[in-house]
Amino acid sequence: MISEKLLKNIMISSVVLLIIATAFIGIGCVDQEQTTPDDTATQDTESSSIMIKGSDTVLPLTQAEAEDFMYANPDKSITVIGGGSGVGIAALIDGEVDIAMASRTMKPSEIENAQNNGINPLEHTIAIDGIAVVVNPDNPIQQLTYTQLKSIYDGSVSNWADVGGEDRAISVITRDSSSGTYEYFKEEVLLKENYRQDALVQPATGAIVQEVAQNKGAIGYIGYAYLDDSVSAIALDAGEGFAQATAENIISGEYPLARPLLYYTDGEPTGLTKEYIDYVMSSTGQDIVSEIGYFPVK
Repeated sequence: MISEKLLKNIMISSVVLLIIATAFIGIGCVDQEQTTPDDTATQDTESSSIMIKGSDTVLPLTQAEAEDFMYANPDKSITVIGGGSGVGIAALIDGEVDIAMASRTMKPSEIENAQNNGINPLEHTIAIDGIAVVVNPDNPIQQLTYTQLKSIYDGSVSNWADVGGEDRAISVITRDSSSGTYEYFKEEVLLKENYRQDALVQPATGAIVQEVAQNKGAIGYIGYAYLDDSVSAIALDAGEGFAQATAENIISGEYPLARPLLYYTDGEPTGLTKEYIDYVMSSTGQDIVSEIGYFPVK
């Protein structure tokens, strides 16, 4: 038989083991309770911020829309970065951004690359833009036909005298190849032919405005929203008569160099991405489109 003393020792040992086991269980529960709030906070942070990247033409509009949206929703964060349509589209393809800004439609090869990456690009038209062809204010040229404009940009013509202007060398300014405006102008004016080799490439629209304003022989093309008194926009004729780059002519379609401004998302937007795009397409968001110098789609 087990002695009374041995039985008492066994009981004491059992109580000690029970206390130790309970302590470990408690520690596990505490760890679980501490981890869950941290995970939730991370998820909340991720869902309250988005990244937008791409077209320098769409950039000033998106910056204004995002600032207004965040003012109304201080708990939400939207980061906006330029770099060109191609840069934004590439970032979307790589899954690095929530929205790609573009001033051109995606190429079939880009759509294929996106789909191969598990990305399903969905296009959203958020505004309408006109491209103004600009010269220095001291240049007497006030209008050009598409044929003349093409001849300047493909290198066939290098002196303003050949298109009715002064005897002065033409300095051709263009955007870099990552720009949607570059691609659109190449397709619409150059008919997909190459730009002249001596064209001065600028990384941003603002740089084109600055160069044309300082160079009497320069010509460039810019988004309508960038147009100011430092440069002079010329009338264009694509075969149906000359039309100035004015708001009325762009909206009516009379001015030939007009195009949609676009957002691309991976499929139907959800969460904050949807909330933001819905805001851009609302009456308030479309009012901002007009304030910036573009034209609303609603």
